[in-house]
Amino acid sequence: MMLYPPVADLLDKFGSRYQLVNVVAQRARHISAEWEANGEPMDDKPVSIAIDEVYAGKLTVNNESNTAKTQPSDSSPEE
Repeated sequence: MMLYPPVADLLDKFGSRYQLVNVVAQRARHISAEWEANGEPMDDKPVSIAIDEVYAGKLTVNNESNTAKTQPSDSSPEE
């Protein structure tokens, strides 16, 4: 079974699997909370959206506080 995007490509963007998992999980929780607050149904799973953001380069890590920073994207709901 092929995974997309490949984990090796995702690891190139972050230093370790641990950091990648933490950043994706943090962003997925944020996406889920945004959609729940707006009361809109989600078409994709939050983890899938977060992984796509990492792969597209829209999600980076703030090394000073180990928090995820995202650039504005079309995947978050309009307010």
